[in-house]
Amino acid sequence: MRAGARVLACGACLVLLAFAGCVDQSPDGAAAGAQGADGVQAADSAQAAGEPRIVATSRAVVEICDRLELPLAGVPTLDGLPARYDGVTQVGGPMGPDLEAIRMIDPVDVIGPDTLIDTLSEGYENAGLPATFLNLRSVEGLYEGVESLGRKYGREDRAAELVGEYRDALAGIEAAKAGAGREPPRVLVLMGLPGAYVEATQNSYVGSLAEMGGGVSVVTDPVEDFVSWNTEDLLLLDPDIILRTAHALPDKVEEMFLKEFTENDIWSHFRAVREGRVYDLDYQVFSMSANFRWPEAMEDLERIYYGG
Repeated sequence: MRAGARVLACGACLVLLAFAGCVDQSPDGAAAGAQGADGVQAADSAQAAGEPRIVATSRAVVEICDRLELPLAGVPTLDGLPARYDGVTQVGGPMGPDLEAIRMIDPVDVIGPDTLIDTLSEGYENAGLPATFLNLRSVEGLYEGVESLGRKYGREDRAAELVGEYRDALAGIEAAKAGAGREPPRVLVLMGLPGAYVEATQNSYVGSLAEMGGGVSVVTDPVEDFVSWNTEDLLLLDPDIILRTAHALPDKVEEMFLKEFTENDIWSHFRAVREGRVYDLDYQVFSMSANFRWPEAMEDLERIYYGG
């Protein structure tokens, strides 16, 4: 790929790391607390009388709490949150919550995705705020978080219902894949920002969806969620399918991808491009953190992979 374009891609990787916590990060033990057996970073388990004062700092965590019918004392400043939380105190954006606003709530728990541990944990510690970080890099991690919060806050029955629905749906998906006997497509997943992109590995949520749907990621890494590889090296991997999604601003990202794939000649040499097997995904379904729309993702991938 041209040097300028790869500079943009490297910049995107840094932006995703700094502002979205995309890269697989190991928590600092003192700042984030010990990793529990249930896959959740341990938080102060003390609860106030009656319902606990809980703050959720991301949309994905709010959706989990909504499904568990948990009240919240603080939510991120985002549009389109569940109606249950209308009028609840807003505490700022997911990547930079207002610590003073959270302190005023005096919460027993501040819950967010573990991709933001390195970004947020020190601030929480300095502010004396108890923090829980959920692994939302896969559908499996999503339901581990459901189970953990269900146990922690007396919603075990509701959590069991949700996990049961997941296991039933997953069993159906696995049975369908096994019965079809189809060759899994080799897939390249690109995550875009306006003006730049990076490659999603199997460790990212969108990469895990690509594999859960029956594909095989051509770009893998033992640790990182997102990487920035030379495009010539990607060409050598010869993916059957290229999937593109956006971290944010999907209209601008779509324009960026169109310009990149039109003006950068190397993409014309990819077999997936020549065969018309490049697909733009719904970024609200194929998002940065696991969410309950994953069955839609499976349906979309079935159509993309096999024309179902």
